[in-house]
Amino acid sequence: MTTAAVSSASVTTTPLGRRRTPLLTLLPADGALAWVRRGEGLVGWGEADRLEVSGPGALAEASAWWADRCAHTEVQDPLGVPGSGPVVFGSIAFDPQASTSVFVVPEVVVGRRNGQTWVTVTGDAGSEERAVVETSPQEAATSIGQLAYADGALDPMAWCGAVSTAVSRIDAGELAKVVLARDLLVTADRPLDPRRLLLRLAERFPDTWTFAVDGLLGATPELLLRRTGRALESRVLAGTARRGAGADDTRLAAALAGSVKDHSEHAYAVDSLVAALRPFCSELDVPGEPAVLTLPNVRHLASDVRGRQRDDDPSGLLELVGAVHPTAAVGGTPTARAAEVIRELEGMDRGRYAGPVGWLDARGDGEFGLAIRCAQLTGAEEGRQARLFAGCGIVTGSDPTAELAETQAKLAAFQAALED
Repeated sequence: MTTAAVSSASVTTTPLGRRRTPLLTLLPADGALAWVRRGEGLVGWGEADRLEVSGPGALAEASAWWADRCAHTEVQDPLGVPGSGPVVFGSIAFDPQASTSVFVVPEVVVGRRNGQTWVTVTGDAGSEERAVVETSPQEAATSIGQLAYADGALDPMAWCGAVSTAVSRIDAGELAKVVLARDLLVTADRPLDPRRLLLRLAERFPDTWTFAVDGLLGATPELLLRRTGRALESRVLAGTARRGAGADDTRLAAALAGSVKDHSEHAYAVDSLVAALRPFCSELDVPGEPAVLTLPNVRHLASDVRGRQRDDDPSGLLELVGAVHPTAAVGGTPTARAAEVIRELEGMDRGRYAGPVGWLDARGDGEFGLAIRCAQLTGAEEGRQARLFAGCGIVTGSDPTAELAETQAKLAAFQAALED
């Protein structure tokens, strides 16, 4: 489904100098779009165009739609940096063949890169002076009252049973790794304000990418793919340990760094990304060993992979995203068999959870992370309900109880943003 084609759109980017207003405070309560890390990135609102697409050719259709729209757009962009000029935000289904992916072209985008701020207006959305209006921090911080939690597709005991079954399948040689996720429903006394959630996530997790597209909100530490010209970058995460206090925290960090099980899980994720990306690249730099990434609630094994797309390769960012997704970080190994096990054991439709989320500009530059540490605002209960997600990589030796505890630690990232 898409809106009517725009025969001649107008997009104007205006530099705003080195303004320091936090980007996330500019968002309205409705229709928030965001991709922000350490105060820089993009926020948007309004809807100049929209595409909802599913099926085996979903990303190819989205890529053609965006290219056609850009070809019919009159652009005034004196900056010419990644994220200026025409921009589309995208939230792609984990399984694009089974669920719907959403792409939104905002009427207004405010961006910041290397301290330089700009505003981009599409059509007659209004002047930049009227478009950029800071919302009240007090309004965004309004209490949502008491929270009531309920199990999603599987209760904790049933989910642990699914993990046990997966381990048995792995030990029998059916597959090497599978990522199993669970969901949790939360209902608040009052409507959930995305500004409150985004601001809290960004404050607590500044090193992650805080995102919002069509009601899917989160703070992901995992960058699936960034494209700047022909340069490609990805941050792969797999292998997780909870945080502790004092000496216990140091012990947990050392245990993660030396864990054979976690390193094995991580290697599957890196190998799957590299195998998918290599045909498109003339250069590819892959770390020999992962580093330990420390976040406020958990630690991860992390590998930053960098490459250069071949000069003769015509693929755009969405084609590249489609080629590398899903990596073993959110799916498993082998990919097809892991997908079958996920459908059989999880008992839920992931929707856009664990799918690519981010933005793309008219030059083909953009960034897509993986939609993890997130929640979908469902619109149920008069806007008071959300569906939270967390998943774990299951390999040989995985313990169901320990994996359940890992999901609880990951869910806590978003729960902290909800609670007063």
